[in-house]
Amino acid sequence: MTIPTLLRRASAAALILALPSLALAQGSAPGSSPAPAAAPSASPAPGPDTVVAKVNGQPITGADLALAAEDPALSLPGVDEAAKQNLLVDYMVDLKVGAQAAEAAKVGDSPEFKRKLAYFRDKLLLDDYLERETKKSVTPEAAKGLYDQTVKSMKPEEEVRARHILVENEDEAKKIAARVKGGEDFAKIAAEVSKDPGSKTEGGDLGFFTKDRMVKPFADAAFKLAPGQVSDPVKTQFGWHVLRVEEKRTKPVPSFDEMKEQIDQYLTRKAQQDTIIKLREAAKVERTGAVPETPAAGEPKKP
Repeated sequence: MTIPTLLRRASAAALILALPSLALAQGSAPGSSPAPAAAPSASPAPGPDTVVAKVNGQPITGADLALAAEDPALSLPGVDEAAKQNLLVDYMVDLKVGAQAAEAAKVGDSPEFKRKLAYFRDKLLLDDYLERETKKSVTPEAAKGLYDQTVKSMKPEEEVRARHILVENEDEAKKIAARVKGGEDFAKIAAEVSKDPGSKTEGGDLGFFTKDRMVKPFADAAFKLAPGQVSDPVKTQFGWHVLRVEEKRTKPVPSFDEMKEQIDQYLTRKAQQDTIIKLREAAKVERTGAVPETPAAGEPKKP
């Protein structure tokens, strides 16, 4: 669920106030002896209905802490759970104190605040609604079905694993090609003279790649060679190359587990888009013309 911008701003302010005390609790002041390490707390996070503090009689519960913990501004990697829970309590106390003061000052009565509140209420409602509707579409069965459909449409694609040595001029490339073809170790020469910092430490090894991953002259030369063959010098915009093909294979189909995260992301975006389109189609939307519509790409402007 998305946390409103106003809450993120408040979170940042609360962190500024809370972090000094947290630092003192975890470290030691300059010139003092290091504090003994505290034993890690094994106590679990409070339950949703557990009251952890009260501010002028208004309770703060475990559910409030859990909601605050979703705020990215309150993420503290490396801080133990007990310290995090205490920081969240401090933050919620600051939030309640500030909110109560704002209520007393009637900040919430201004038209600007009411507009902001209505906007963030609509946004949170939409976020939660989309999350609920998305769960209906992003299922293991849907993910597996999309994977099977995608795999069926994938055409076999050839990959090459090659090494290369990059130099600045053709004469140097010719000398290197002669040395390699004469029996010298390709990887050793690459480590000595190649100008490609990304591969020279690997003996010029580029790993497996498809033809579309490389510039055309390089790819054409690599895919014409048989495994073990060394090319004549090849010129590209990067300089002059000497190549040796190590292996050729048909690109393996990625497994379902390898693609699952991408599939879930696709299904989520599609479900959200489909939901919005469906809602728009069912709604009566009237634009007043106060903001001129921008024509879609390729669509002629209206007279």
